[in-house]
Amino acid sequence: MLNIIAFTIPGQPIAKGRARSCIRNGHIAHYTPEKTARYENLVKLAAQQAMNGQSPIESAIALIVRAFLPIPASWSLKKQRAAAIGEVMPTKRPDLDNIVKAVKDGANGVNWKDDSQVIDVHASKRYGTPRVEVEVRISE
Repeated sequence: MLNIIAFTIPGQPIAKGRARSCIRNGHIAHYTPEKTARYENLVKLAAQQAMNGQSPIESAIALIVRAFLPIPASWSLKKQRAAAIGEVMPTKRPDLDNIVKAVKDGANGVNWKDDSQVIDVHASKRYGTPRVEVEVRISE
């Protein structure tokens, strides 16, 4: 088995939305918002392709998540250039920890058996071509 499994989730990074509740037939029902569910399915697809038919990892893993957000078109060209070279950082939504949660939930059961196996997380948020790059490093 590989020591590093890497994959990219194309498009705008989506933060994990809060679970919602409603009353159905007199009972409280909980559900994941549709936008979050769609994004987690995209993560799962990218994670499955990276596994190439292998079984989920059973040992401890370190997770590296790099989220790239689009540079706002409404900004001046000077500010856009500064963002492109890393002088301006994305300090607006989505929250980085919620992007990581969406990645972890989408890849759970695909790259690893359970989230409890994640022993280390390194995450960053920058401007660039919208995507999320993920590395799963297997601890031996």
